Amino acid sequence: MKRQVVESRTMRSFGYSVKKEVLEVEFRSGAIYQYLEVPPTIHNQLLKAESKGCHFNSEIRDTYPFVRVDRR
Repeated sequence: MKRQVVESRTMRSFGYSVKKEVLEVEFRSGAIYQYLEVPPTIHNQLLKAESKGCHFNSEIRDTYPFVRVDRR
């Protein structure tokens, strides 16, 4: 999945699959997680959020199931 680099203290990049409703997040630590069943509206809110990390923590982290997919 193609990810875009973002300005954040915790995240390095994220990408989104509309078809699968999967949000893939690469953290500064190098860990990569996929968050499942994330609606497009939540992804759009993350794109527009002033603080990507705060939005992720409040709206995504403990709300959607996830799997760890890689660590660089």
